[in-house]
Amino acid sequence: MQNRRDFLKQAPSLVGLLMSIPSLAQSNSVAPKSIILRSSWQTVNIGDIGHTPGVLTLLEKYLPDVSVRLWPSSVDNGVEALLKRRFPKVPIITSPDEIATAFKECSFLLHGSGPSLVARKDVERWRNETGKPYGIYGITFPGVYSDDPKAAAKASPLDVELLTNARFVFFRDSVSLELAKANGVSCPVMEFAPDGAFAVDLRNDAAATTFLKENDLEEGQFLCVIPRQRFTPYWEIPSKKTPFDGKRQARNQAMIEHDNAPLREAIIAVVRQTSMKILIVPEDETQVKTGKEILYNKLPDDVKKKVVWRDRYWLTDEAVSTYLRSAGLFGLEMHSPIMCIGNGIPAIVCRFAEQTSKGFMWRDIGLGDWLFDVDKEQDLAGIVPAVLAMAKDPKAAKARAQKGKKFVNQRQRETMAVLRKALVV
Repeated sequence: MQNRRDFLKQAPSLVGLLMSIPSLAQSNSVAPKSIILRSSWQTVNIGDIGHTPGVLTLLEKYLPDVSVRLWPSSVDNGVEALLKRRFPKVPIITSPDEIATAFKECSFLLHGSGPSLVARKDVERWRNETGKPYGIYGITFPGVYSDDPKAAAKASPLDVELLTNARFVFFRDSVSLELAKANGVSCPVMEFAPDGAFAVDLRNDAAATTFLKENDLEEGQFLCVIPRQRFTPYWEIPSKKTPFDGKRQARNQAMIEHDNAPLREAIIAVVRQTSMKILIVPEDETQVKTGKEILYNKLPDDVKKKVVWRDRYWLTDEAVSTYLRSAGLFGLEMHSPIMCIGNGIPAIVCRFAEQTSKGFMWRDIGLGDWLFDVDKEQDLAGIVPAVLAMAKDPKAAKARAQKGKKFVNQRQRETMAVLRKALVV
């Protein structure tokens, strides 16, 4: 709660801004023809997929008179079709000619949510070639995914310059906001904005219902759990063509049992002490294998009878439809919990240093008691009791999730108002 108050104290008052805008859906006469959303970083992770439909949903809801063109890094693996089904009016621009045309015709570039200023070179290009305004929405800063977590505090001069000259910069966690200030970023509007994936409303109810039926899982009678390694072993994903990294793999092997054992203990406690079942799911492609090897295979036989291991990767729409039918989620990932809370479903986040500071957004939205740092012994001891409490009292857990959702929704509306103002200045 204190963090939320601090954010609102630091931020310029938005009350007057909101009062000055009769309706975010009005002002057609001053809205630009189109903006570019620079987003869609990769498709092997349902969270990275989720950034884009989340921000597009916010734009659709709060700026319906503004047309949007999506400039992606990647929309393969079925993601382009997924986006076109939900946002049929949003052109996806990928060719040099399409991008050049967008630079001429669009009035604003919005860098979407992500682990850092992912498209810094494209933001720089936009600024240098057009001189038109741009904004940054919901990033971690500096967001260095490094073998040395301390390196995350170092920002590149280009990042500092680009952020300083933006119309606004919204950070998705309080640590990033403070690091930006410490690194000399001095944008006029620097505030907290929830990760764009909170707004994801993609659905594939048919696929979710079929899967649950096939695996004897009843709505509201199971929890989802996601395992993770310290560094995503992208070298295990053929499409990524990432070379093997022995140093990172050594770190993974050294910590995988330490990090995932509490999840396994929580599974055992829930199965033995409640009527709930457990569904082991992935957030990225590599976690299908991890879930089998580090969670399911090591469970006692009596527990396995009430645990389902999902044996294949899925896309964001089916994942969200499944989460909506669950009693909650826990694990070592970030964006599945984000999409759960965005839809009012309870979610517990476990984090470690290699994940940068993004996990602290849980504290920033008022869910700090559902955030556990597995690098801290005192936090490790709290994971099983928290998961067990979620399973034993689903009603109370859902009420808590709704409070987090309410705060997120408020900030979404306020930050979209800032974008609206930036478009007409």
